[in-house]
Amino acid sequence: MPKLGTKEKPAVVHVQTEKRAMEIMKLCKKNDWQVIVGIEPDKTEDISDVERLLNPPKPVMNTVTTGRNDPCPCGSGKKYKHCCLK
Repeated sequence: MPKLGTKEKPAVVHVQTEKRAMEIMKLCKKNDWQVIVGIEPDKTEDISDVERLLNPPKPVMNTVTTGRNDPCPCGSGKKYKHCCLK
């Protein structure tokens, strides 16, 4: 699957003024992102693709750890220290 902001999958934004379009294009050129800008004065601005490129989602980390004496998460029924910890 192509990455957002590339030639295969450019970011698509809709702005209301030409000035705003130039700002978006300048930002995307600076970051080497491909973008398609549409100027539509009668519609609301939609720059969600550029916002997604500026603030990419962070991967969710599993913060729950298995203690040595807890049951093993593999389902063997043994304690973790005698099963998968080794």
